[in-house]
Amino acid sequence: MELGSADAFDRMGTLGIEEEFFVVDSAGRPVSGSDTLVYEADPPELLDGRLDHELFKCVIETQTPLIESPGDAEEHLLAVRRALLDYAGEHGYGIAAAGLHPAAKWRELEHAQKPRYRSQLDRIQYPQHRNTTAGLHVHVGVDDADKAVWIANELRWYLPVMLALSANSPFWNGYDTGLSSARAKIFEALPNTGMPTAFEDFEAFAAFERLMVENGSINDRGELWYDVRPHSGHGSVEIRAPDGQADPDRVIAFVEYTYALVEDLAARYDDGEEGYAHRREPLDENKWRAMRHGHDASFLTREMDGEIGLGEVVDREASRLGVSGIKELYDAESGAAMQRRLLETEGIEALCDALALRV
Repeated sequence: MELGSADAFDRMGTLGIEEEFFVVDSAGRPVSGSDTLVYEADPPELLDGRLDHELFKCVIETQTPLIESPGDAEEHLLAVRRALLDYAGEHGYGIAAAGLHPAAKWRELEHAQKPRYRSQLDRIQYPQHRNTTAGLHVHVGVDDADKAVWIANELRWYLPVMLALSANSPFWNGYDTGLSSARAKIFEALPNTGMPTAFEDFEAFAAFERLMVENGSINDRGELWYDVRPHSGHGSVEIRAPDGQADPDRVIAFVEYTYALVEDLAARYDDGEEGYAHRREPLDENKWRAMRHGHDASFLTREMDGEIGLGEVVDREASRLGVSGIKELYDAESGAAMQRRLLETEGIEALCDALALRV
């Protein structure tokens, strides 16, 4: 039985970046390649132990080494991406990134045979059978377990902001969903996903984690797939809200913003701030607005006394935290808008090509 520990939270400010990618063929369309890349061949040293497959054989995940300083994040991210591209290319594959691949049709794709995923398919059934999603996960180390839970509670208001900025999955199963991030809605069909509730402290979170594992609701703590969670194994707060991104600059923008938020909230916790401890329902509303409208979203304010547009949030946050990446993200064309434009003007081939990694 895999459970975490409060003792894992012993370092502040380390970083880890996990990216889920699509393995694609020469035409840029998803293909079963994870068995070869994960099990049947020897990955380069940088990827050894940091490469895994996901539910579908067309999805693969990378993890960076532990990053000691935020200034080193881009170097590590690019090194892992280069290694994956070179390794996949040696075996005749390409790599693409988005929240959902527009050419992925789940009924035509193969599921992984790993016992963990076979168990999930048996337990969850239809929602997991169609789960062709790919996301970006950012870990920031926190030096106290109760602090990590408090930070995760407070980060919940910012998750829809990140989702709106990252929205990069309008198409699912060959269909324009009308959403900016259909990945978020498809993934929410699974149990233990979406916007979590607030926890009083680490003891309360650990009790919930233990309850779910000991009573067979999940096989291990990793199956608590909420959009933010204290990671009781890594000793981090993990943000899981953004869609996957092909452009590494977009990934670094989310890393920069997540790191700044966690550092700011940690200082507020140390100063004795009480925080907001919002109810889940208005946060769910904000997430819906993000997945539906993307860059055009507006949100219920943190004070829950009105609305604020994404552009105003971005301006405020960039100024407050001294970050620039999210401003550049907002000013640029969104991933969802780019995908729709390319499909309409140039066709599916051009769209698939645009999602390919080129590092």
